Amino acid sequence: MDRDIQAVVVGDVMLDSWLRGPVKRIAQEAPVPVVSVEATEDAPGGAGNTAANLAALGARVRLIGPVGDDACAEQLATALSLLGVDARMVTVPGRRTPHKQRLMVGEQLIARYDEEDRDPIPAAAEARVIEELRESLPGADVVIACDYGAGGCTDAVRRALAGLPLLVVDAHAITPWRTCAPAVVLPNYGEVLQLLGEDGGHDDRVRFLTERSGRLLAESGARMVVTTLDGEGTLLHQEGRPPYRTYAEPAPDHMTTGAGDTYTAAFALWLAGGAAPEQAAQAAQAAAGVVVRRPGTATCTRQELLRALHREDGRAQTPERLAARLDEHRRRGQRIVFTNGCFDVLHRGHVTYLERAARLGDVLVVAVNSDASTARLKGPGRPINSCEDRMSVLAALGYVDYVISFEEDTPERLLRMVRPDLYVKGGDYTPEMLQEAPLVRAMGGEVRVLDYVSDRSTTAIIERVRSLPEEDPAGPS
Repeated sequence: MDRDIQAVVVGDVMLDSWLRGPVKRIAQEAPVPVVSVEATEDAPGGAGNTAANLAALGARVRLIGPVGDDACAEQLATALSLLGVDARMVTVPGRRTPHKQRLMVGEQLIARYDEEDRDPIPAAAEARVIEELRESLPGADVVIACDYGAGGCTDAVRRALAGLPLLVVDAHAITPWRTCAPAVVLPNYGEVLQLLGEDGGHDDRVRFLTERSGRLLAESGARMVVTTLDGEGTLLHQEGRPPYRTYAEPAPDHMTTGAGDTYTAAFALWLAGGAAPEQAAQAAQAAAGVVVRRPGTATCTRQELLRALHREDGRAQTPERLAARLDEHRRRGQRIVFTNGCFDVLHRGHVTYLERAARLGDVLVVAVNSDASTARLKGPGRPINSCEDRMSVLAALGYVDYVISFEEDTPERLLRMVRPDLYVKGGDYTPEMLQEAPLVRAMGGEVRVLDYVSDRSTTAIIERVRSLPEEDPAGPS
């Protein structure tokens, strides 16, 4: 995503406040803890948090939404300006700016109390919001509507957004947005149940949503639906395709909020930059993974997301997670290629071999011997580079899709989980000489041996380096 993107965000803006401190005593008035507040953190919330994330990710952002004539609105304006957001707030006299305040003791949420008015904004404010939209929409690459039921997204505002080529809607209630024909809607599980008119209590939420993929698209009126499932990741629904799943990072111990806003911002931005929806979903999940590791209301920068994507694309953290991701590729009819090795000192022979392997399919998985496994296979003094370093170098190759390590001397356990369509090895032997060949064939896969580039050997490189004369520490005379 390299384009300079202009994004417009419209909807319910709020202020998030986090009050933190210890409990030192119980109140005399009632048996409740007394929290001695030692720190207060304020941040834009709702549509403001979506706009802040877009700015952090590198977009030029204009935010339009109603606020009250109060101190919270002033705090929001200052914070948004510092974050690089062009805030076009519409002040509504007599109305309160939505303010969510969370009282924290350590990482425990003790109470949350909200100050807000949820009635639709009056006609005069509505007209000013629409006027700001008319001024902003012609230059926008993507428009994001944040409708949290706080009164900023009226019927007239929705009509002003109808028919836009790239309208992304994050709304508590999806049905009112159907007539806008949005490009994307992003309901959570509870909002999906409301949209479909169904009850909860489903043990397998992923299966439940997969079976109703067509209904979700029809009921929402959107070209794409992203259903968010917190710790279970997301499902991307598109017409004529099986749902595409992303996987969330393990839940942190601390209290965080707004990861959904981060997801929405990254997904919208990647789509506007020309990425495929599946790529946008992966980027959005990675961005959400950055902010859930932070307490409070946080944003993800472009640099942080690119680093997260590099780690995410290059490495599957567990064999189980890798297998689940490959199942998604397999459902889309993609051919899985698997190879393995120590890759201790990466050289031209490795690179040529891996590039040739990648051309034999759609997804290339590279399994790397761990440090202990490499030492057993190669002998004392090996590996030269740690497993983490070797994996990082391999992950940087554009044609390598997944890198994973294994502790055993052979990758048979991984092969049983990955079930590749093609198992590739490099060397001057035949497939029948490979210990893993019968297993791969029993699972319906193919085995192929590719020649290494001649006169390229890790061992030879290491020996040449070791044979070089040591440099005089004193330097040349």
